[in-house]
Amino acid sequence: HRFRILVMGRANAGKTTILQRVCNTTDEPEIFNGKGFVGTIMQHVDCVQRGYHDIEDELVFRNNPRFVFHDSCGFEAGSKQQFDVMKKFVMDRARTPKLNQRIHAIWFCIAMTDIHRMVTAAEKKFFQECDTGHVPVIVLLTKADTLELEAIEQLEDQELTVDSTSVAALEEKILDSNMAKLKDWLNEFKFAPQDYLPLRDCASLLKCTTNALTEERLQQLLISTQQTNLGLYIEFAILK
Repeated sequence: HRFRILVMGRANAGKTTILQRVCNTTDEPEIFNGKGFVGTIMQHVDCVQRGYHDIEDELVFRNNPRFVFHDSCGFEAGSKQQFDVMKKFVMDRARTPKLNQRIHAIWFCIAMTDIHRMVTAAEKKFFQECDTGHVPVIVLLTKADTLELEAIEQLEDQELTVDSTSVAALEEKILDSNMAKLKDWLNEFKFAPQDYLPLRDCASLLKCTTNALTEERLQQLLISTQQTNLGLYIEFAILK
């Protein structure tokens, strides 16, 4: 079996970069539909931009084919039809008796660059209406490195010393504040996320996802995909 993840979030949330880091590659994913290989994201980019990309398509990286990713494909832009397609996919794939078709986790990416509109109508609708059953939804705060500029600007505005220590401390403070706001907003909804993670490295993402899974066999399936993360493998073995 392969570990299957639905990746959600707006177009600028850095989704492809996350998947590349998880699979330890700089290659573009290959796209497969029900009939087989379609092409790579770059070959497919016109279609993606015009909204022809299909949530059912499987994105697979050649160097780690044990992961299968699906992209939520722009439901965030707000069309009811796209939302309904995404919702049906989530409901069907969370509950299908066909184990090789089931999604195991959902990563919902929210970019720190969107801090003033972290939660739009699309996020509200998803967390209010989409019952993902046993499939955990983890909100990933992406592009946290953009907070460095915000921290520097704040320090300069207050005429305080700008050095690496003060910038790092303020970055952390801004991140914590944004995280607290996001939790306050999203935890109000009927189907709130299972966890929140500022995305700094793949190890923490995989550990967070492993911990969010309710079945030990799924935890083992995820860990088996980790060609590069021996630490997680050992940690899980010790816990058991």
